[in-house]
Amino acid sequence: MEASIASVNLGTIAPNPHKDGQFGTGIDKRPVEGPIEVRSPGARGEGFGSGVVGDSIGDSRHHGGDDQAIYAFQREDLDRWEKRLGRTLTNGFFGENLTTVGLEINSTRLGTVWRIGDTVEVEVTWPRLPCNTFRGWVGEKGWLKSFTADARPGAYLRILTPGFISAGDPVTVLSTPNDGPTISDSYLIELGLA
Repeated sequence: MEASIASVNLGTIAPNPHKDGQFGTGIDKRPVEGPIEVRSPGARGEGFGSGVVGDSIGDSRHHGGDDQAIYAFQREDLDRWEKRLGRTLTNGFFGENLTTVGLEINSTRLGTVWRIGDTVEVEVTWPRLPCNTFRGWVGEKGWLKSFTADARPGAYLRILTPGFISAGDPVTVLSTPNDGPTISDSYLIELGLA
């Protein structure tokens, strides 16, 4: 199967019952029709927040910025979680901007560069670390422990070449570092589990 974008997902700010009312949240992301513009959002807390035009981030102190411009999660892992949790998980449910198919995100090395569609280029920067908003949003007892133990968190992306992305766009790996941690490795290291 060729790697591609299953959907581009955007969220709007809503009250966040899982963060003591301090921040709104944009975790409820839904698929939208493309093409959707992506561009560097600027520094965390100072710029646009999300690198996906039309997307909202509630807590810009801890989310967004150039190194977390886009969050990508693979449909295959959503399908696994659907079976495990016994409920439907739509594209965007984990708060991802891009739901992919045919792309093994979690074994991708940090620093890998992908082309999406004809022009957009992104760099894999860091794993997603789960937060209380994510825990509350999913609403499963022991969710953070389960998600952490799975060690398949999806990846944040930096935008190297801006442009437009649509569902169905192919994803091509342009370059991969010869060594260094994968998304799953860096996730476990960051959480002190490796």
